[in-house]
Amino acid sequence: MAPNVKSAKKVFVFLGKSVFSLLETMIFTLIPKPRKNVAGEIVLITGAGSGLGRLLALKFARLGAVLVLWDINKEGNEETCNMARDAGATRAYAYTCDCSRKEEVYRVADQVKKEVGDISILINNAGIVTGKRFLDCPDELMEKAFDVNFKAHLWTYKAFLPAMIANAHGHLVCISSSAGLFGINGLADYCASKFSAYGFAESIFFELFAQKIKGIKTTIVCPFFINTGMFEGCTTGCPSLLPILEPEYVVRKIVDAILQEKVYLYIPKFIYVLMFLKSRPRKKDEWPHFTLEETEAPELSNLPAMTSYMTELGFKPGSSDSTRRPCFQPIITSCRAALEMDVGSQLNDCPAHQVATAHR
Repeated sequence: MAPNVKSAKKVFVFLGKSVFSLLETMIFTLIPKPRKNVAGEIVLITGAGSGLGRLLALKFARLGAVLVLWDINKEGNEETCNMARDAGATRAYAYTCDCSRKEEVYRVADQVKKEVGDISILINNAGIVTGKRFLDCPDELMEKAFDVNFKAHLWTYKAFLPAMIANAHGHLVCISSSAGLFGINGLADYCASKFSAYGFAESIFFELFAQKIKGIKTTIVCPFFINTGMFEGCTTGCPSLLPILEPEYVVRKIVDAILQEKVYLYIPKFIYVLMFLKSRPRKKDEWPHFTLEETEAPELSNLPAMTSYMTELGFKPGSSDSTRRPCFQPIITSCRAALEMDVGSQLNDCPAHQVATAHR
């Protein structure tokens, strides 16, 4: 009897916490959550030499943070450092670091600890994209994508997390991608590396929680494609729901999420809808293949046509058979039209992606 009582108690505790979390979410949706003060915090940003990293540095400079900027591009990184000082950073330090090399990450991390101090906010932003289809992508480029987009997170966490735990104070920020949530045509290696980064950051979040380690916050960011050098030339099939994002807007959202200590940030919000649709349970033979050519579904922006189309195909619980597609597949396939925009061919025409060492 005792095991049953214990099990029932766990169920009630779980339900109670779930209700509390739901109410908390609803309250903070209506009433903005207080933002923390990062003045004087030591913020490390990887891939700070350009793009999103540079804009994040300037944003934190205006908030009074101490900046530690890493990038493989020494000239671009020093330019960001000077811009940050002009923007009001109390202190800013630029370090040349190839985040794909474990030994270099550890060496520069030791240098930072001695010269600046313990990092309190770690933003893993550096990223690269090859823009090639899987069988056309050389092994060394795929390895490089994993080294920068995922493995670098392992080494930076190993280098700076122990001090955060000792100080009971820190914030881990993972800049993943919508490509870390959905597989995308022409970006197999990039998606795999971003899935890995997302899973790693989430696992560390739960590991710290299970060990009852207090004071360490986590924010995982998954934006759709951003109008930076990495995805220049990309277009979207559904700009009203999945637009190509402007970097300034994304940076505002990221910094706001950090200041409010949000765990997850998906940009735009329609990605939350896609995640819900993706999570719907299916039978083995009902899993969608996400191939655009397999269906003639109308554009998602044409909602009346989409509604009619979904009803025709059996958009009812349990109403799929051998002659119909799974009830959620048409809407997911249409949503993914914006994700499967033949990214590979788009990127291959862009000089910025012919070399896979350009950080985000």
